[in-house]
Amino acid sequence: MDRATRAVLQTAVDASLGRGARIESAAAVRGGCIHSCYRVAAGAAQVFVKLNAPSYADAFAAEADGLAALRAAGMRAPEPLAHGAAAGGAFLALEWLELGGRADFAALGRALAALHRATDARFGWHRDNYLGATPQPNAESADWIAFWRERRLAPQLALAEAHGHGGVLRSDLEALMDGLPAMFRGYAPRASLLHGDLWQGNAGFLADGTPVVFDPAVYRGDREADIAMTELFGGFARSFYAAYDEVWPLDPGYRTRKNLYNLYHLLNHLNLFGGGYLGQVRATLGLLLRGL
Repeated sequence: MDRATRAVLQTAVDASLGRGARIESAAAVRGGCIHSCYRVAAGAAQVFVKLNAPSYADAFAAEADGLAALRAAGMRAPEPLAHGAAAGGAFLALEWLELGGRADFAALGRALAALHRATDARFGWHRDNYLGATPQPNAESADWIAFWRERRLAPQLALAEAHGHGGVLRSDLEALMDGLPAMFRGYAPRASLLHGDLWQGNAGFLADGTPVVFDPAVYRGDREADIAMTELFGGFARSFYAAYDEVWPLDPGYRTRKNLYNLYHLLNHLNLFGGGYLGQVRATLGLLLRGL
């Protein structure tokens, strides 16, 4: 480990545990595709620290904000201890949690349904945050359809155009955005507190099976968006969905709207990782347009 990295880790430990805490060991661990992550021991305490360039300071602040919101609503998530920038790098220090226990997906389904019961009058969030490395605008709105059109699909279309995909996608995406009201006939979603990026890699289990979630992109929106994301890349056991439905059954229209919600994530993957996702984006768009 170089001196600069150790200096930022020490700053993170100082901010988390107090200036008397000194690093005894720091081991690189997995914890995200865009950050360097470390398990840091300082005396009897252990801290999980993410590091990146100074430009990521706001992303770390947003992540801490999201984790705190999830915890306040009763969802188990790592406690944010400190975040900031020092010595040429940004950091986020979190409670260390030992994951890898038995996977109690039913408990995760019940916990997610309980989280979604935390509702508000308006969609969005009190601050913008990030979906991966992509800025995610969250200006609040009382109109869910307008929110999804203006805060989710339109910004991704603008990014796709900047990456050279606009000519292929613009007409279909604009037709979809114009037709959104048809997908919500007879269904009025509540503004539920969402994890916002709930794929398999952002959930785990403690030794006793307690579910834990992390790396959120929180906002208040249709709960179906969280459920849809769990289906996009798979990995969630059937017991997860059965337990969720026992607490709060989904509307029948979810089977169609899940493609709308996952289109947002597919567009984000297209914009982050390139044209390998273009075919899936176009296929999902075609499916949605045929249903209007």
